[in-house]
Amino acid sequence: MVSATVARNIVGIIGNVISFFLFASPIPTFVRIYKKGSVEEYKADPYLATVLNCALWVFYGLPMVTPDSTLVITINATGLLIELFYISFYLFFAPKNRRVKVGIWLAVEMVFVGIVATLTLQLFHTHKQRSSVVGILCVVFVSLMYISPLTIMGKVIKTKSVKYMPFSLSLANFLNGVVWVIYALIKFDLFILIGNGLGTLSGALQLILYACYCKTTPREVEEDNASKPTGIQLSGSHGQAARAYA
Repeated sequence: MVSATVARNIVGIIGNVISFFLFASPIPTFVRIYKKGSVEEYKADPYLATVLNCALWVFYGLPMVTPDSTLVITINATGLLIELFYISFYLFFAPKNRRVKVGIWLAVEMVFVGIVATLTLQLFHTHKQRSSVVGILCVVFVSLMYISPLTIMGKVIKTKSVKYMPFSLSLANFLNGVVWVIYALIKFDLFILIGNGLGTLSGALQLILYACYCKTTPREVEEDNASKPTGIQLSGSHGQAARAYA
């Protein structure tokens, strides 16, 4: 019989793989930026948000905060590096005013994470206290960022078109959320459960909307949607990546 630890590790590895592909999904956007030699109207906000989330979840998964969370660290550390690469790439092609703005926000985020880490380690002395404080912060930021898809869902209902909500990303987000919910339940982790529970719910709602409105989407719109860059990443959390659709 497979032990709970082994089962959790297997599920976590599957979650890592799915999450990696979600982190990599903005690549077509940056290929387009490279070919155009300009960031055009693309915003750096989604990548900045993901950097903050990944950094917080890496800290959450550290042994001195939440023991036995190696897979939480691996995917979020990977996501953090990928997002920093995206931001560096963005800065290279962005005009000066945007570079300054993005640089300031990135510095503020790093200072914020540093303050959180310092205060947590200095003021709290048990794993339970530290994981609770950092976990609450992570869930708060993830919850705020999951509000974003409500905008695109409202647009789908209003236009009766799924042009701006690619099925593949909606399905991947849903499956990713489910995998990490299972991970959180095997060895109960409330904060991972809440964050990915919200992600699962968001993905499920998107799939329901897709089923309702895919037939009312003009064929030429679907073809255009399939050929254009898909989504840009909005947030990453303990292996869960939310998206804002371009």
